[in-house]
Amino acid sequence: MKNLTILSTILFLSVILFSAFSSDRPAKKSKQKSSIDKKVDDLLSQMTLEEKIGQMVQADIDALKGHYEDIEKYSLGSILCGGDSEIDDVSAKGWADFYDMLQSHAVKSRLKIPMIYGVDAVHGHNNVTGAVVFPQNIGLGATRNAKLIEKAARITAEEVAATGMDWAFAPCIAVARNERWGRTYESFGEDPELAKTLGAAQVKGFQGKKLSGNTSILACAKHFLGDGGTTDGKDQGNTEVDEPTLRKLHLPGYAAAIKAGTKTIMVSYNSWNGVKMHGNKHLLTDVLKGELKFNGILVSDWAAIDQLEKDYKSSIEKSINAGLDMVMIPNPPGKANNYVDFITLLKELANENKVPMSRIDDAVKRILRVKFEMNIFENPFTDRTLMPTFGSKEHRQVARECVRQSLVLLKNENKTLPISKKVKNIALAGTSADDIGNQCGGWTINWQGKSGDNISGGTTVLQAVKNAVSINTVVSYSKDGSQVGDADVVLVVVGETPYAEMKGDREDLSLSKEDVAVIENVKKSGKPYVVVLFSGRPMIIEQQLKDAKAFVAAWLPGSEGAGIADVLFGDFNFTGKLGHSWPKTMEQIPVNVGDKNYAPLFKYGFGLKY
Repeated sequence: MKNLTILSTILFLSVILFSAFSSDRPAKKSKQKSSIDKKVDDLLSQMTLEEKIGQMVQADIDALKGHYEDIEKYSLGSILCGGDSEIDDVSAKGWADFYDMLQSHAVKSRLKIPMIYGVDAVHGHNNVTGAVVFPQNIGLGATRNAKLIEKAARITAEEVAATGMDWAFAPCIAVARNERWGRTYESFGEDPELAKTLGAAQVKGFQGKKLSGNTSILACAKHFLGDGGTTDGKDQGNTEVDEPTLRKLHLPGYAAAIKAGTKTIMVSYNSWNGVKMHGNKHLLTDVLKGELKFNGILVSDWAAIDQLEKDYKSSIEKSINAGLDMVMIPNPPGKANNYVDFITLLKELANENKVPMSRIDDAVKRILRVKFEMNIFENPFTDRTLMPTFGSKEHRQVARECVRQSLVLLKNENKTLPISKKVKNIALAGTSADDIGNQCGGWTINWQGKSGDNISGGTTVLQAVKNAVSINTVVSYSKDGSQVGDADVVLVVVGETPYAEMKGDREDLSLSKEDVAVIENVKKSGKPYVVVLFSGRPMIIEQQLKDAKAFVAAWLPGSEGAGIADVLFGDFNFTGKLGHSWPKTMEQIPVNVGDKNYAPLFKYGFGLKY
């Protein structure tokens, strides 16, 4: 009986202790959360209306040239380099020095609120020479490897953080439904499942385990909503579908990104059934902030609110009331619709009760909360200890693995691939065989990208082949394919030249006349040849496919061309699967898995192995 009493006492005390411990854990978490909210409320209570509105501004660096003191004067919340906005020194150190100069102005403001800096780091830190440039999203989509994509985003975050910057305008989780669209390569593929799994992976990679970590940066899911579904694939066009279809195809990626913790979402230029997304309160507020419970920053695209109404003041009123928290403003003082105009006009709208103060306070709270979560008040400047790993061999190895897994083998007749490393004579042909600019595509140093050697570091296919083969193998290069000599096999590397949004839409996705001529020249030689295609989307290739012994879709692989050689020479097998149905003709576009009478050249998910 005595033993039973002792046992009962022990069990009672155990329950009390467990209950106390269990109840203490959520209380601690709640206390931590209320601590940030308290800081936000305290800071907000000290802010003037002008300072609040200043936090809602994201000004372009070109707009600020000669006006850097405006950062502290207007308490600007964010700065970006967009499009072709560049500085003279685009090295990692050059960008870090520039960032710290901008931040030094921000922390001189009355309330010393740091700014956050955004950059289009869409396939690596691609605005910086010497950065590792990863495959574009269309290639990453072909890998189907969420863990690898998260790892690539983590490396991108480390390289972005090494330059001081805080915010990558990525991932693009558009679901591209028409290959005419010039941003198809920014999408993981035509199926919303890819946007869900791979977009969430990138969010986790960018933001890390803790947003306050020194290598964590803000992710930005974009472009909300339906940018990949416009009629005829027109950039900034009209997505003409009913709401159930819009939700089924284009919303899942955002739900997954929010669940993964994304702190920012960018609104799209496109319209939905004639209504511009930047003014769509139903989708921005009711669905995104209400239904999906997004509590981060909703940011505009580049000068996108200007497209809403004829006058700027009405555009501001419509977009802020629709739910926009921060506005991207590229124009400098002295030009219409600049950041000073925005601050002046939004202040007028608030005083006229046309934009409620509750809406402005909500926007500013969202911005400040993210800044406190980032711990940027305590650590506003660049962490220079991150610089030594920028563009490192270890980072490049991950990009090389991404390239390997992104390649899709469309044809391999008579086991032409893999090529023996001991082959006596191998020739390369085609402009893109030794062009790292074509290999990387758009959004690489320049907005539209450019052919040629526009990055430092990295390996072209020609260089990669020379590095891969035996010392006794003769490697030659004929740009037009007319001089392939005694080659045992010819690698013909062709494809699209760089482009980005607005300038990438196409009505004809056939190979260029130059590329067709190269292939014809090699074909005339009678030598067996393998076509490696660089492209930001499936191209019309049925004729060129017929006579090639093997055909590889390499997409836009980025800086590490060695990953292509790794697979062509058999060190690794092909594992990539098509994220897009491959059309036979232009007339067949759009063609997507699930269509009636579905009969593409290659089906969604196709991909051969050795």
